[in-house]
Amino acid sequence: MARDDAAVTGQFLQELGAVRRLSPLSVAAYRRDLERLSELAEGRPLAGLTAADVRRAAARLHARGLGPATIARMLSAWRTFFRYLAERGAVTSNPALGVRGPRRPQRLPKALAPDVAVALASSPAGEGMLAVRDHAIVELLYSSGLRLSELVALDLRAYPAQAAAPASLGWIDLGERELTVTGKGSKRRSVPVGAPAVRAVQAWLAVRPQLAQGAERALFVSTRGTRLTGRSVQLRLRQLAARLGLGVHVHPHVLRHSMASHLLQSSGDLRAVQELLGHANISTTQVYTRLDWQHLAKAYDSYHPRARRKA
Repeated sequence: MARDDAAVTGQFLQELGAVRRLSPLSVAAYRRDLERLSELAEGRPLAGLTAADVRRAAARLHARGLGPATIARMLSAWRTFFRYLAERGAVTSNPALGVRGPRRPQRLPKALAPDVAVALASSPAGEGMLAVRDHAIVELLYSSGLRLSELVALDLRAYPAQAAAPASLGWIDLGERELTVTGKGSKRRSVPVGAPAVRAVQAWLAVRPQLAQGAERALFVSTRGTRLTGRSVQLRLRQLAARLGLGVHVHPHVLRHSMASHLLQSSGDLRAVQELLGHANISTTQVYTRLDWQHLAKAYDSYHPRARRKA
């Protein structure tokens, strides 16, 4: 690193630690990222780099095998550094501002096999009131594709705003076999409830008064009689999957993914799945078409005579 660059980066790193109160590990990470940029600049002063130089540096990092997340972190550090220089008049613009790193591979949602999902939803979670409650929770998650936050926010019915509590964010109507929930962006939607889930919820409502506090509005309550937390749901699902010997990690979002994937495989109706999941953009739902394609491709490779190489 050139002498001038070493001086200005030293001042920058000192400000990160003393003024912005970043941890020593974070400051060390910034130092490494700037040293890498200086190396890629091949002796040119950092203040003289252009957007094309920064873009070329990111491309070289990618060619060396660095992952998209690592390159994105470096670009963020470089942007912060050039912003620091711009604030002091050392550069007129931030050359890293419009540079994007390589796209990260899209992670496909994990879904259970249909028979595993059905076994999980239909199997008793043990004995007692908590087992009845947990059965209703699993049935609702798989039946209606709820987010965890939507599930724990469900009330027995739609309560208006009161002095001590806000209006309900979600509620269940067993007569109409329908749930109303408030999802991301405070968008409200209605989703159907399957017959097995209705029966499971009815069974839970029969024993709920033995646990719930008198004025508690929540559909699902804990042993303390108050609204069940998302963390408790996660732990109970994990225990249930272990008890059944499923051999997979089960969390609420897995059941949401499973419901979407299985429904899409059966119906092929992407718009309907989008509405049920509450996705604002259909591109979010389209990831399930890729998941479905993987399922079909695997079946093709396994069973089609022309897919297998001959010995």
